[in-house]
Parts: sequence; C-alpha cells; structure tokens
Amino acid sequence: MNLGVSIPASETAAYLRTLPAIRERCGRVHDLAKKGKLDYFEYHPEKEDEVATFCIEIMKRDYGENFTSIHPHGRWRHLDAGIERVQPLIEKWATHPTNVPDQKEEARRMVDLFLVSVLLDAGAGNKWKYTESHSGQTFSRSEGLGVASVHMFESGLFSSDPQQPHRVDALGLERITPEKTAAAMQVSESNPMVGIEGRTSLLFNLSKALKSSPHFFGSDGRPGNIVDFLETESKVDGGTRTVPLAALWHALIEGLNPIWPSRLSLGGISLGDVWPCTSLKASIASPIEGDDLVPFHKLTGWLTYSLIEVLEKHLKWRVHGVEDMTGLPEYRNGGLLVDLGVLTLKPDALPKDPKSGLPHAVPSHPAIVEWRAMTVIELDRIADLIRSKLGLSPSQLTLAQVLEGATWKGGREIAKLKRPETGGPPIEIESDGTIF
Repeated sequence: MNLGVSIPASETAAYLRTLPAIRERCGRVHDLAKKGKLDYFEYHPEKEDEVATFCIEIMKRDYGENFTSIHPHGRWRHLDAGIERVQPLIEKWATHPTNVPDQKEEARRMVDLFLVSVLLDAGAGNKWKYTESHSGQTFSRSEGLGVASVHMFESGLFSSDPQQPHRVDALGLERITPEKTAAAMQVSESNPMVGIEGRTSLLFNLSKALKSSPHFFGSDGRPGNIVDFLETESKVDGGTRTVPLAALWHALIEGLNPIWPSRLSLGGISLGDVWPCTSLKASIASPIEGDDLVPFHKLTGWLTYSLIEVLEKHLKWRVHGVEDMTGLPEYRNGGLLVDLGVLTLKPDALPKDPKSGLPHAVPSHPAIVEWRAMTVIELDRIADLIRSKLGLSPSQLTLAQVLEGATWKGGREIAKLKRPETGGPPIEIESDGTIF
C-alpha cells in the first residue's frame, strides 16, 4: 500500500487488519532503522549472528540434530507444561458413558479451550504464580496462565451447560466476573496478577462477539463452531481437507473484533492491536490518516498459530498459506533482541523504574511500537540466519518452529541470566492484560 496516496479510511482500516499488512508496515519501520531514523532505538545488524548462534545452541541442546521434532509455536505447549493435560482430556471424553464425541466435536472442544486460554495469556507480571493441586507443581507467566485455564475449563467456568462443562459458550462467559477469574487463578494480595480486570473484560466481551457472529460461531455462540465454518471454506484434495489460512484469519480478525478494548478506530472500524508510529509518520512527506499506523495483532496471531495445530494435528487437515504468518511481537522475542544488542535504546529514551532500574513504558508508547515492529522483521531475519547456518530450508524449519524452539525460549533464557530475580524483559511494559 502506497503511503501518502489518498485512499478511503475504511479501505486503509480493512488493509491494516490483514496479515500482509503486518509485515509490510513493520518492514517500513525496519527500513527506517537501517537509515538510523528511529526515534527511540539504534539498530545493530552485526549482532544478528550472535542471536542466531545463541538460538542454535538452545536448539541443539534440546533437540540434538532432530530439528523436525520441534513442535510449532502454539498454546498447546503451555497447556501441557510439566505434564500432559490435553491428551488426557481427549481420552477422558472418549470414555464418557453417554456422550462420546466424534473427532470433529473433540476439535471443537479443543478450540474452545485454546481460544479462551490464549485470550487469558497476556503478561501476568513478575510476582504471580499458579500451583496445581494434583501435581503439586507451581508455574508462572504463560505456563501458569495456561495450566490455570485448563482447570478453569474443566470446572465448567466457561460453559452454560451443566451436562457439558467442557465447552465455552456465550452464556457461560457472560457470568464471568473479576472475582471469579481472580479466585480461579489463585490471585491474592500475596500473589498479585496484573491486568485481572482486562482479562475478565476480554472474556465478557468475547460472549458478545460470539453472539454477534453466528456465521463463524454458530447459533449457540461457541468458539469451537469455527471448525464448521472452516469446513465450508475448505476443499478436499487427494484425500486431505485443505483450509486456506485466509479463512481462519478472517474469522478471527472479524469475529473477535468486538472483544478488544476501544483504542484506535479508522473509518468507523475499531483496529485492535494497531498503533501510531512517530518515526514512520515523520518519514512521509504528506501523510494522510492511517499512514503512521503499524498493525501487530499479536493475540490474534498467537491464537491462529494455536488453532492451526488443532486443525493439522488433531483433524489431520492442511492449512494453506501459513507463510503469511509473522513472528509474534511480544516481550520474549523482542527482549532477545535487546538483551543481545541487536536493538539498543537511545540514551534517556524512556524513564527508568526506581525499583528495578529498567526502562518502562505503556504499550501505546511509540518506543514500544518501534520495538515491536523491529521484532517482527528481525524474527524473519534471525530465522533465515538459523536456517542458513544449519543448511535447512523454510519447509524443513518453519518460522513457527523457530519461534517455539529458539527465539521465544531464547528470550526467556537470556532474561533469566541477566535478571535472575524476576526473569522479566529488559524493557518493562505496563500490561493491562489485553496485549502482551
């Protein structure tokens, strides 16, 4: 899309909600970085090799040379933190005395679980932990939120049907309160979680979204009914059902749009995880409305990766067009780039927290927008470097596998080395429970 050219705001808004727009707009910010024209960061491409080497060391430690065994990045890993939970759930359904689901209904239930779990997966802060009673294991951050969400799902917290607690539907979600969410997540004064109100609001808004899009979610307002929508958009080729990624993305970006907090809108359309970038605006001679906006759609991307795995692994469908997916612009992937020197904050670019001594900002701050945009493109570049060093093609080592086995894990591990007390990111983000 040519910036500076007069285009109806509604068309620009529609474009900013597409997958290609993420890479295109982030690429423009990256081009500015190469010219030293970012407002908040300096870019050091010579450090990318160090990041790739660091990631390969982690991959070889964890997988040997068997890189094909790396799972794709998705919520499934977190739900199975420490022990398997998803497969035992499926096996439990299969032994139900009166209501044994077929494979498609199993997939619907998995989508129900994965979708609410992803929406609950914004940063919980450095102090919160979740203790699983039957295993005795304690988890924090994404794994803690994932394990908690499994037990919330099993308890029927999201279902309106007492005969079928293992589902999510609009009526069940309407009953969610901050108090119920906090209790289910073991939140207390001594175990605080950031963004509990924001998380609850997302779930309540999800109920409205599910009811307003029966085309995607059925008359009973259930996330899992997206499986049936995708089946109508698919075709069978050589015995394999193929679903276009664009259909899945369209259902999620359109069907879930009402859940996001009211932030920016353009042409009367709420944009979601899309933000103005000051350095991009300054680079355009005659900018028009929307030219300075950079889309990320991180939670939608995280959800898409997670649901692709359900479709491909459980239903044995094939999702076509996954090359359009981007890396996720969140603090683990982005933190890896900062901690290993690919990106450095300019002096006094951000205020520092008096306790931690770390720079901090709200998610809407233009420094965070630059950081996230750079992360998207750098993940492509790091993935290419890793493949080059290992002699692998993109089909042999996908971006989803790089995210899972290298960059996300690498970001967490370098954070723990540099900040052992918290394991937090090098730039603190004041989370509201709806973005990261």
